[in-house]
Amino acid sequence: MAAAPALVIDTATAACSVALIDGGTLVASRHEIVGRGHAEQLVPLIDTLLRDAGVARPSAVRVGCGPGSFTGVRVGLAAAIGLGIGWGVEVAGISSTALIAAALFDREPATDVCAVALAGGHGELFVERFARHPFASIAPLASLPPVMAADAIPDAVVAGTGADTLVAARGHGRAVDLLPDAAEARLLPPDMLLPARPIYGRAPDAKAAA
Repeated sequence: MAAAPALVIDTATAACSVALIDGGTLVASRHEIVGRGHAEQLVPLIDTLLRDAGVARPSAVRVGCGPGSFTGVRVGLAAAIGLGIGWGVEVAGISSTALIAAALFDREPATDVCAVALAGGHGELFVERFARHPFASIAPLASLPPVMAADAIPDAVVAGTGADTLVAARGHGRAVDLLPDAAEARLLPPDMLLPARPIYGRAPDAKAAA
């Protein structure tokens, strides 16, 4: 009997996406722009995906760990960990910025390096740079004000919800408005798997009392 595909979840941004991935093959996927309300949308979306694909139990669960919305990231992780425990399967994390970079490289074969910029808290941008060959992060994730991000990011192509802001602050380049999509996990190499814990991208606002 063939092994079941892996379930992939990403709720780190305004998108709520789920997919079934068998190695590098996309079996089925759902992608909805929900803004808020991921907690109400996610489980029914997973149920529909599994039912329509005839999959009773995935072989593993992969979950987008952020950066992105604090609530969205926590919703996805809680669901993934709970389902993994219930099914008795491995749960691992993936970077939501890596999903965007993978999608950009898949759409634009001539682009060898790109930056991902996502709208973050307090008017800052989550920024990270990626290379195509081999696919990898080539600069650490940072949360920066747009002016500082503009100075730090040299790449001509910038993808993500904060791409327009970064390109405008820099005055040159091309912005590609993309959201993370669980279906793009098929494009990630195996060494991009992470522990299933949040990637917040910036220090917490709350400070310990003196």
